[in-house]
Amino acid sequence: MALGAAKSASGVRQTATNERELAAMKLTIERAALLRALGHVQSVVERRNTIPILSNVLLRAEDGQLSLSATDMDLEIVASVAAQGARKGATTAPAHTLYDIVRKLREGAQIELDAAGDKGTLALRSGRSSFTLACLPPEDYPLMPSGDLAHSFALSAADLRRLIDRTRFAISTEETRYYLNGIFLHAAKSNDLPMLRAVATDGHRLARMEIPLPEGASGMPGVIVPRKTVTELRITTASSPPGTTRSSKSSASSSPRRWIGSRPSPPRRAGR
Repeated sequence: MALGAAKSASGVRQTATNERELAAMKLTIERAALLRALGHVQSVVERRNTIPILSNVLLRAEDGQLSLSATDMDLEIVASVAAQGARKGATTAPAHTLYDIVRKLREGAQIELDAAGDKGTLALRSGRSSFTLACLPPEDYPLMPSGDLAHSFALSAADLRRLIDRTRFAISTEETRYYLNGIFLHAAKSNDLPMLRAVATDGHRLARMEIPLPEGASGMPGVIVPRKTVTELRITTASSPPGTTRSSKSSASSSPRRWIGSRPSPPRRAGR
């Protein structure tokens, strides 16, 4: 009995040690790289949030890379940047506060991030400046599922920009008709030629744009890409190389340099 209790206590201590090691993140990163990644992911974080963890950005260091994730439960953005001396670990920090701090540091500065898992804080140091931010446990951070995307195809940033720019002006802003609050992306035929078609309407006007169907997109289910996701995709593709688009009946993602995932609405008839 005593031996069993000792083993159990040892297992609990080992688990606690592993959790602390996971959270004990430490790295050095260049200001411009961190600011660029933060500027993109923090745009999805709402200023006022009833769920505290959604006000934070998830920071995860591994294999010389720092991964930053942010979500509002409908849209998730993940950006990765190179970091020096990255010690494996993860934490979360207030997204807008962290962005404001990094933005006000001098150009060309090196930033050291040190997350003490047992204290629940993130220390940020750069030159003579030092900041300590309160953190929430990384294991509590909600992640959108990125698997089960049955269709995958390559789409150039230029083509994606064309689809967005020619249709997004017609997206409805009427929240009660949620199925019009996005771009309907689907495979179709035009003069017996397979096309990738983007359609948007607010009930008064309709915009449609087509490009030749990319390889791998045949048979893809129609998805409505939400307005907020459309906006983020347009920003991301402003200066991006060709990327990969994936879709399923319940989710879609695009990855030029950053991963943007969303939960599209199921297509409905606009007249209903």
